Amino acid sequence: MPVRFPRIALVGRYASPGMVEPLGRLAGFLRTRGHSVVLEDETARETPLTGYATATAEALGTHADLAIVLGGDGTMLSIARRLAPLDVPLIGINLGRLGFLTDIPLARMEESVGAMLGGRYIEERRTMLDATVERNGGAPERALAVNDVAVNRGSLGTMIDCSVEIDGRHAFFLRADGLIVATPTGSTAYALSAGGPILQPNVPAFALVPVAPHALTHRPVAVADTVTIRVTIVRGRDAAANCDGQARFPLAEGEAVTIRRASHAARFLHPEGHDHFAMLREKLHWSATPELRGRSTSDPA
Repeated sequence: MPVRFPRIALVGRYASPGMVEPLGRLAGFLRTRGHSVVLEDETARETPLTGYATATAEALGTHADLAIVLGGDGTMLSIARRLAPLDVPLIGINLGRLGFLTDIPLARMEESVGAMLGGRYIEERRTMLDATVERNGGAPERALAVNDVAVNRGSLGTMIDCSVEIDGRHAFFLRADGLIVATPTGSTAYALSAGGPILQPNVPAFALVPVAPHALTHRPVAVADTVTIRVTIVRGRDAAANCDGQARFPLAEGEAVTIRRASHAARFLHPEGHDHFAMLREKLHWSATPELRGRSTSDPA
């Protein structure tokens, strides 16, 4: 039978001292199965592995049929934004903390990856955000986000006033530390910390979550993912729009960020049997009382 995903790219968490051993182990494992391996160029510079081709993240789409990420969710978010337009699927090996997107434990790396390369996997297409920052007299700037676009106050510590439009109509005025526009993927990230709802990944919605609003009446709102959201800074110094907490765009008074669903989605592959709610229970200790947190969910007691 032909090899599934014959060309595989490996992406590692930058400047991680524990990266070399598992990366080398995985690269060797893939070679023995008949796959060609290419290292993302930043990963190659950080790890002294020889004998493998390299390519920039932006060029991986022409060199790989699949990318495997070793790191945390931050590493996955960074590479997902660049590979999503190239329609390259992603597998995540967790070397970070929670691991919502990098959901395969390092201890089961070869076992899980081997089964997935044999066809035993679940694919999810996750909605992304396309953000356009509109300048006062300057050229607009664009960025993608997998988790969220957050419009926040800056280091000066004062609240910002902003106006929110949905599909060109005024929705509400907000005085707060900020506003988060989150995808279902991002609903378990920053938005969750700010009191937002958890959205199942296949729900076609975005969550608008105020951050420390001044008015008690402001609550999180879910809107259809077909709408266009525009957030304008009315008053506030040192405000900024942040995409996935990684790409930052300063905003002056009168400037705005327009957010809509991106034209492409991020592709994530999970091991067979992956269950979103089981992951929530495991990662967030969701619905578990303190005395049960250390007990297996299969324990009938």
